[in-house]
Amino acid sequence: MKITRLDAPRCVGGENPMWDPARQVLHYIDNTGRKVHTFDPASGVSRTLEMPAVITTLVLRERGGAVVTLRSGIHFLDLDTGALELVHPLSDPPPHVFNDGKVDGRGRFVIGASTANFANPGPEGGLFRLDPDLRLTQLDSGIHFSNSPCWSPDWATFYFSDSWISTTYAYDYDLETGAVSRRRPFVNTSDLGGLPDGATVDADGLYWVALFRAGKIAAYRADGRLERVIEMPVKHVSSVAFGGPKLDQLYVTTIAHDVAGEAQGAHSSGVDDQAGSLFVIEDIGVRGRQEPSFAG
Repeated sequence: MKITRLDAPRCVGGENPMWDPARQVLHYIDNTGRKVHTFDPASGVSRTLEMPAVITTLVLRERGGAVVTLRSGIHFLDLDTGALELVHPLSDPPPHVFNDGKVDGRGRFVIGASTANFANPGPEGGLFRLDPDLRLTQLDSGIHFSNSPCWSPDWATFYFSDSWISTTYAYDYDLETGAVSRRRPFVNTSDLGGLPDGATVDADGLYWVALFRAGKIAAYRADGRLERVIEMPVKHVSSVAFGGPKLDQLYVTTIAHDVAGEAQGAHSSGVDDQAGSLFVIEDIGVRGRQEPSFAG
């Protein structure tokens, strides 16, 4: 196994790596930096799109471009020009903010929502689904900080975290209707010293999750047993995604500040000099699955 820091744009709040199979590039976001970065591993070339507000999620769209969530709501994004088209606005002040989302096997965009009260967090967030006809439906509530949406290989189980309480839940998922049911605790990451952030599931069904503040990536079996831990050179790892031509490389985003905004260097001496960098882990011994694109 080899961990490499890539010569790609560093982020204040790196998140949401997303492999683009058509372009063979990796898209990732700088949430508080208000940017979308695209990195081409073959050439080493990167390009950046500036966003008008904090950006929290990016998924690809079948018709081209992407769907993104900003503090202002859900938008379509042209990945060539940076043009945005508002799909669903959020009120000002918002009741919640969207954070982290993925697309299911039928092309629906399932999006987490977090409390908008960062100073005194409460369970005002939840889970939403944007259908291809652009209808937005609330699926669940009672979430503080939403993260980690992903599915088992058969789409029957949906994973979703409330980072504030270090808990990832498992739901039964109906792929035909997009409904969730039977929420139950799947794993609690307190014993590893970190908060569950971005996650993905590999082709064999292992759940891989970035553990914010712990400097670790953990892989869990479908029964919740810990299978593997990878130590990262940065404390605030934020998200993971498989990419590369064979989907056998694990891309890792990191963050250069704490949730309260402090620079990582204030918490450690030297270990986080690479905070905010993009990493890739090779020779990891597993393969991922390509994330579906939004069908609307």
